Amino acid sequence: MPVIKILPHPEYCPQGASVQAPAGTTICEALLENDIAIEHACDMSCACTTCHVIVREGFSSLNDMEEGEEDLLDRAWGLEPNSRLSCQAILAQKDLVVEIPKYSINHAKEKH
Repeated sequence: MPVIKILPHPEYCPQGASVQAPAGTTICEALLENDIAIEHACDMSCACTTCHVIVREGFSSLNDMEEGEEDLLDRAWGLEPNSRLSCQAILAQKDLVVEIPKYSINHAKEKH
């Protein structure tokens, strides 16, 4: 089973974390199932960018991005070449290192 190492995030996992999830699981599902409450305002339907993550290691092992995800990522805060929507990034057999960006565009959460 692949391991996802989550780099420290001040709100979701201050000490960082490592979780295991079976191949075929999305990064978002794996985090939520392991009590890392990553935002997912659209309920994982690829309609927002609140679950944006940066895949620091293992990016090439994930499924290919579909056009809808690519279009949405353009709106994500802190976009990098190895960014993915965690609700669309499906695990293979390779371990990952993932960073949850400090901010998202969830205006309700940010109290804008």
